[in-house]
Amino acid sequence: MRVCLIQLAYDDDESLAERTRRVAGLVREQAGADLVVLPELWSAGGFSYREWPERSQDVRGEVAQALAAAAADAGVWLHGGSIAERPDSGETGPEGKSLWNTSLVFSPSGELLATYRKIHRFGFAGGEPKLMEAGTDLVFLDAVGLRAGLSTCYDLRFPELYRAQLDQGATAFVIPAAWPMARLDAWRLLLRARAVENQCLVLGCNTAGTHAGTQMAGHSAVVAPTGEVLAEAGDDQEVLRVDFDVDTIAAFRQDFPVLADRRL
Repeated sequence: MRVCLIQLAYDDDESLAERTRRVAGLVREQAGADLVVLPELWSAGGFSYREWPERSQDVRGEVAQALAAAAADAGVWLHGGSIAERPDSGETGPEGKSLWNTSLVFSPSGELLATYRKIHRFGFAGGEPKLMEAGTDLVFLDAVGLRAGLSTCYDLRFPELYRAQLDQGATAFVIPAAWPMARLDAWRLLLRARAVENQCLVLGCNTAGTHAGTQMAGHSAVVAPTGEVLAEAGDDQEVLRVDFDVDTIAAFRQDFPVLADRRL
């Protein structure tokens, strides 16, 4: 399996239309890969809270259509990062809000196969908790020999989510993010922790650049179930490409059966 993590850099000057065209072009350049992953909220701006209502879209809106076409043109499974989702149906959640932080996954034919609404909202009563509803469902991508649990950025701090995914058969975790430079050490540590404790492949695709006054951490990474960092990006825009034998996940779990010793 070949995976490509597109560590996108952007600033406040690029329009949504320009950024969408640029991202679609980057996806098309990954033809020949099996799975391509984009960062969290790249279209709405990870820390651009004021822009979210204006840049929100339905899961079949213009951003999703551009990603679907790019996935089909490249012939890849595409985790399109996440959007600020405002359903065309007018749906609201239990808190009365109409926005979600929603990941989109497309097949190599461009079909929208999965959506994941971020469960843990970052902001401590501001940002996401103030503007967005929380998701509730575990979502998986079953493709390219993996059962990949989907999560987003701040979710990474909550190990019980990944245990729940493990208990439903996860062999990998795909984690798009807009993680800031101020907490880079935590990002790098938690990616490895989730890999080691669950014996899962971890694909962490972060954002680069500076927007809304926040410098992003970059350092997207592919981490093996052993905790070995197979590849790691720097802090600028970069495409991380890694070939990985998915059969090694089951082999490692069999050779070092730590998960069989769980008691609680």
